[in-house]
Amino acid sequence: MRILLIGEYSRLHNSLKLGLQALGHTVVIIANGDHFKNYPVDLSTKARWSESKIGNIPRQIIYRLIKFDISKIEYAIRFYLHLNKCKDFDIVQLINESPIQTLPFFERMLLKKIFLNNKKSYLLCCGVDSTIVKYMIEKKPRYSIMNPYFDNPKLINEYDYIFDYLKIKNKKLQNLVHKNVQGIIASDFDYYLPLKNHPNFRALIPNPVCIKEIISETKIHNSIIIFLGINRGTFYQKGIPLFEKALEIIKEKHREKIEIITVENIPYEEYTNLYNKAHILLDQVYAYDQGYNALEAMAKGKVVFTGAEKEFMEYYNLDKRVAINALPDVDSLVNDLSFLIENPEEIIAIGKRAKAFIKKEHNYIEIAGKYLTVWTAN
Repeated sequence: MRILLIGEYSRLHNSLKLGLQALGHTVVIIANGDHFKNYPVDLSTKARWSESKIGNIPRQIIYRLIKFDISKIEYAIRFYLHLNKCKDFDIVQLINESPIQTLPFFERMLLKKIFLNNKKSYLLCCGVDSTIVKYMIEKKPRYSIMNPYFDNPKLINEYDYIFDYLKIKNKKLQNLVHKNVQGIIASDFDYYLPLKNHPNFRALIPNPVCIKEIISETKIHNSIIIFLGINRGTFYQKGIPLFEKALEIIKEKHREKIEIITVENIPYEEYTNLYNKAHILLDQVYAYDQGYNALEAMAKGKVVFTGAEKEFMEYYNLDKRVAINALPDVDSLVNDLSFLIENPEEIIAIGKRAKAFIKKEHNYIEIAGKYLTVWTAN
């Protein structure tokens, strides 16, 4: 089959592409690379002018004056220029309801072309969209990435884009997408729980991880190395302030035993290279399941502080930890970090279980097969 994957925010579509190709299918990814992360794509919609050093100057000025990002228009133009290469695919998958990342009007116009010129389309839910936002706003989960905003509404700037999903212009986009896709797929429990009763929901399919490329051995020589990667755009949503407070306490308690690496807003390749020597990776707090960064780190035998709630443990029939369930509580984070530092053999044990879990449940070829089963079902 010929398969078109629209959008890329985490390497999910890149790993799925490798799995599908291994099964003999032709796959094309069209996306903008997700800004500074610069993920690989086949057809690029990257805003080469407005995100260049020169173009970024007027872009920032305009944004500060009227809160409008001109790069959104450039994404639309560059996507439009690729439309002739986006025809006659058997399957199209959108990474979310707004995979082109342009203005809702242009998004609807371009997606109409996609739906018209291809056979079957599916929506992947692996991040925030209108259904997920409604679920979080109604405070249905025990906690969510909305918690920092609920506690401090002054954080509205970081949450503006989330509330955008509830506006009429985005509801029109959601309606268009939902009317034209044959089904919705969730990538983990954070999206499965809000979607499980949706009439068009098809399956929870775990993130595909290209195991052969990234599995490595974890060894502890002297210091225990803790890695914290910061994305300023999701600083509070990921719970970074809680991690930072926990690290300050850990520095005082275990200064001689640890090394801390902190990086901020760097490309994906550089990010992964820097955490390769780490033993512990601090990923996110407000989650029930692991996102893509966490899974890749687990495949490398890292102990990852991320979502690993009881729903996740029960679904996969796990009786021992494959990751640390990072709760939104500084004392809990400190206790878990201290235990690992004081018991380094547990870092090795959890790391081995993490690798085995990824190999069993997230093998990119097997996961690609699960997508094919959903896509080809009547």
